[in-house]
Amino acid sequence: MEKIDELDRKILGIITQNARTPFKDVAEECGVSRAAIHQRVQRLIEMKIITGSGYYVDPRALGYQLCTYIGITLEKGSMYKEVVPELEKIPEIVECTYTLGPYSVLIKMYAKSTEHLLKLLNGKIQEINGIVATETLTALDQQILRQIPIQIPEED
Repeated sequence: MEKIDELDRKILGIITQNARTPFKDVAEECGVSRAAIHQRVQRLIEMKIITGSGYYVDPRALGYQLCTYIGITLEKGSMYKEVVPELEKIPEIVECTYTLGPYSVLIKMYAKSTEHLLKLLNGKIQEINGIVATETLTALDQQILRQIPIQIPEED
């Protein structure tokens, strides 16, 4: 991976706080031209340091009242290669991570109600071949939602 410099980090610090910040404002704060910002951001995208853009939509605004984290135990850990594509077919699942520890897979999922959650768990997730157990944790409130901090590393 190519190295990123202090200017790249400054740009990332600005745009991760607000992706809608106009390049002219980023350029002004960084003391460089708009073209330089555009080129740097394009390079960061090509390097896959910036891996997406968009808007965050509050699931509650769409009627999803429950946020759950579900630990999934697989028959064999290697079955995640077959299980994950099946989980991906369930649109309410927004994150899926292969893990070490008590679960093979950890997912984040939204449901509109407890009845909806029950249908998703019993009718979809637990029906997937290879899943032997699930444990559901319900989030009561989200306090922190942020990107990893953009810090300039200390000199060696």
